[in-house]
Amino acid sequence: MSTDHQKYSTENQRDAIRKYADQHDMTIVRTYADEGKSGLSLEGRNGLKTLIDDVQASRPPFNAILVYDISRWGRFQDADESAYYEYLCRRAGIRVHYCAEPFENDGSPMTVVIKSVKRVMAGEYSRELSNKVFMGQCRLIELGFRQGGPAGFGLRRMLLDDRRQPKAELRLGERKSLQTDRVVLTPGPAEEVAAVRQIYEWFVHNRRSEQEIAESLNVAGIRTDRGTTWTRGTVHQILINEKYVGNNVYNRTSFKLKQRRVRNPQEMWVRANNAFEPVVPQELFSRASAVISARSRQLDDSDMLERLRDLRDRTGALSGLLIDEQEDMPSSSAYRTRFGGLVRAYSLIGYVPRRDYEYLRINRALRERLPEVLSEVVFGLRRSGISLHRDEESDLITVNGEFTVSVVLARCLRTSGGAFRWRIRFDTSLRPDITVAVRMAADQQHILDFYLFPRIDLPIHPLRLAEEGNGLGLDSYCFDTLDALYALAERVPLQLAA
Repeated sequence: MSTDHQKYSTENQRDAIRKYADQHDMTIVRTYADEGKSGLSLEGRNGLKTLIDDVQASRPPFNAILVYDISRWGRFQDADESAYYEYLCRRAGIRVHYCAEPFENDGSPMTVVIKSVKRVMAGEYSRELSNKVFMGQCRLIELGFRQGGPAGFGLRRMLLDDRRQPKAELRLGERKSLQTDRVVLTPGPAEEVAAVRQIYEWFVHNRRSEQEIAESLNVAGIRTDRGTTWTRGTVHQILINEKYVGNNVYNRTSFKLKQRRVRNPQEMWVRANNAFEPVVPQELFSRASAVISARSRQLDDSDMLERLRDLRDRTGALSGLLIDEQEDMPSSSAYRTRFGGLVRAYSLIGYVPRRDYEYLRINRALRERLPEVLSEVVFGLRRSGISLHRDEESDLITVNGEFTVSVVLARCLRTSGGAFRWRIRFDTSLRPDITVAVRMAADQQHILDFYLFPRIDLPIHPLRLAEEGNGLGLDSYCFDTLDALYALAERVPLQLAA
């Protein structure tokens, strides 16, 4: 349940499911719920994740699953995702019943068509709702109302009723309780407002740097709105945020339907100027912005990249936060604007982020290892007297002109708890009859074991495997060697086979 409609409250769903169970002589032994969670992705859906884990266990403690309706799996933008989770249940021999749907989930062609349509409709509902919510939020921004997020140092959130009369000041973590209420920003305590104005005065009139200002605030015992000490970055954020002159700005970034977070160009921003009572005068804010912009304009591309290269050499790493903390460098936003993103700027000085370097090194080693593994598979098949053809472009192996084999490598990953995991991605575009998934050992050099997946049971999405206990449905395909594949491919006289 997210928060989209009262009929989907977990209490109503429980009542409907309990009634269905009573009518069909069933006993409910366990309940899985994701309360207050969006169905757009599996992220945060611990209830559904636990259900799938239990289903894939060797002996799940139930033999049927009752679901309120089709959309309760999720309103995924890929309609096949909810179908995949239902398929996992059916493959484990557990039947899925829909308590509020007007059809029996019996696997008939008409049922399959109806479920497919409803899955698409569930995803479309989320898209339409997203657009409506976005338009509504834009309208409220233009009317001068705040749309989420902390107020920030020197500001407070004021709750207004439907007549725009103040009701109460919202503390950190508090939210409005009535749909008709609205939130605006107001100046905070006098000492915080004075500190914000002092920051601008020091920066514009005294030409003090952000780092010097941060040190002065810390010496004075002033803390940020989160109770932390000041840094160059936190001072910089106050100097560039338009809310301190009363402007209400929205849609700087987008994360629609939980697909991908993007930074929007300024022409896509939604704004309402003079929406709030300003904390600093517009003229002072404009002069601060001009100083910050001039710092970047005075440097050409080569100068900016040289300073980025010097920072990399001094620290051994780069990040947006680290760049913002440097006194003699433009801000990270200046690099994004000038070079089309931080990653692009990094690439121009030959820097690969440290967190990705090991990943890239291992991937490169696996790419080099794949031809060796393919050659071993081909050698093993030919040793059994089998005729085969290997496509040089796709590496798809055709055995005896009858079925095809694809080989994929899975790197070994270590979790924060020290356990090993393997994530297997399948190239479904090749449509192989058998996929040989090779799990690499922790050293990424030696082979741990093999999984032989027939096309009929090939997962739609990447598969995540643990060291053991992946469930009978998966571990039955696990082999220490490829002898099973060679035996499967070997020709046998018809009389012997009979």
